[in-house]
Amino acid sequence: MRWRGHRESQNVDDLRGSSASRLGDSGGGGRGLLRLLPVVYRFLGFKGTAIAVVGLIGYGLVSGNLSQILGLSSISDSKQQISTEKVQQSVKEKELVDFISVILADTEDTWSQIFKQNAKQYKLPRLVLYRNSVNSGCGFSSAQMGPFYCPADSKVYLDLSFYDQLQNKYKSPGDFAQAYVLVHEIGHHVQNLLGTSTKVHQAKQKVDKVKANQLSVKLELQADCYAGIWAHQANRSRQILESGDVEEGLKAASAIGDDQLQKQAHGYVNPDSFTHGSSKQRVKWFNIGLEQGSLAACNTF
Repeated sequence: MRWRGHRESQNVDDLRGSSASRLGDSGGGGRGLLRLLPVVYRFLGFKGTAIAVVGLIGYGLVSGNLSQILGLSSISDSKQQISTEKVQQSVKEKELVDFISVILADTEDTWSQIFKQNAKQYKLPRLVLYRNSVNSGCGFSSAQMGPFYCPADSKVYLDLSFYDQLQNKYKSPGDFAQAYVLVHEIGHHVQNLLGTSTKVHQAKQKVDKVKANQLSVKLELQADCYAGIWAHQANRSRQILESGDVEEGLKAASAIGDDQLQKQAHGYVNPDSFTHGSSKQRVKWFNIGLEQGSLAACNTF
């Protein structure tokens, strides 16, 4: 990709030198409700998470085990523990941060223009870089969750070690593959601003698990399509793509399809449990966004 010399975004919070411990980590081993909030939110949405939290807190008050349920061992250790040190990074990692900052800036320019064309205002998201674990607006999260977008604080969270997995585990090297990961999460921010995320989460509360998963797939595929829109618009305006870049993006989309991930993990595929879409679906919708470059083309619903 032709990215060097381009503007870098200022909307980056670098927490790689910080270590955030989960609430009550010293006493409860981090096995409380707080650790599970991101997972509960992802599957149940705002309403479902609120019901789950209220129910468990009520049980904790009755049983006297509220601290254990929440993961709070005592009042003294219930405060968030955060230590900050100077970021230690290799030359390679510093270049990756520069690259990610440029891609984020390019998404800002691209989506601001698209929103303006549709008589809307694009609210810039923030990118949080962290290592190992982080406290987000959606709760405590570990790097094992992978990159994610939190609608509660309009931030994308990224542990750069995921890119090592992308290259080594998923066999998808290349800077455009790295860019695809970020712009897919920015796609979720676009959905949040347009109200799509809220509508889908509300709809999921009214259907069974299989249909809820299908709605999740449609949401994720639309984010893939939005990633394609970014590539279309950015290349047309700024000619950032080089030969082989699109193939890198398609390979990354294919590598992290639900069917491929399930085969690797279990040796079999269960379409009813898909939450992000198959490799074929992800490639298809990324291509649609790339070729047509319009919001209207990305109606996965």
